[in-house]
Amino acid sequence: MKSKITFIFVFVCFTPFSYCQIIPPGVGKANLTSWFAIGLRQELDTLKNKGWQSVTYIGFGRKSNPNNYDLFYKSSIWIVNQEFYYQFHKNWLSSLAISYRRQEEYDNNAPYQQDDPRFKQEFRFYSRFTFQTQIRFVKVSTTVRQEIRTFLRPDFRLFNEALQFRTRFRLQLSFDLTKKKNHKLIFGSEQLFSISMENASSIWSDFNYRDSRFTLYYSYVPSQLPFSINIGYMNHLVGSNNIYTVHCLAFDITLKDLFKLKKAKQLIH
Repeated sequence: MKSKITFIFVFVCFTPFSYCQIIPPGVGKANLTSWFAIGLRQELDTLKNKGWQSVTYIGFGRKSNPNNYDLFYKSSIWIVNQEFYYQFHKNWLSSLAISYRRQEEYDNNAPYQQDDPRFKQEFRFYSRFTFQTQIRFVKVSTTVRQEIRTFLRPDFRLFNEALQFRTRFRLQLSFDLTKKKNHKLIFGSEQLFSISMENASSIWSDFNYRDSRFTLYYSYVPSQLPFSINIGYMNHLVGSNNIYTVHCLAFDITLKDLFKLKKAKQLIH
């Protein structure tokens, strides 16, 4: 088991992308959920042909009860996320990120009141590799993402699920709707697998499939303005035995290069 954990840890730390959209998170049982996020994408390199960028975002989610369809009914989650990624080849992206999440906890039975503890804190470290290629008007992206997650109570004591390693596989198809490539339709399919350690027993679960996320987004990038707008839908299919589905409507806006960096001349050795 130690060798398995060591392998996963190494894979996480050295398997570092970034989507155009800020994809909604999973928020537990509900019929409908809503997601809003605002982000900043900032070029960090001052040398020509380099590819370092910073992507920062804050996101908020609300959801319905399992017995109604009000997607703004109650608070579900808020997230602060910081990611650095590097395009080291025209077809390859890598990234490394840290994320803090606070998710509200509710009873699974009617009337679905706030649980005890009332919220769960999560610290997440992740990295990913993405390969992307252009086939006529379609961009195809495939991504492997590795995560380490830990969960804390409001008083910062460990939750029952103390530690989790999670692997995500994602396929994304981006279709240009105009010649200027500022209007796009983006389809995504992502499958998640994980292994967890319980706090009380320190016993690891099996590495298994957990859920799937299917997304459809419309993306608009104004030609003369430094931001992008994304409106989308996510179908979150959770579990492998007692499967349930959550539908999410999402909106995000990402500002680009608010801080202009002066380009430096590249040195020729």
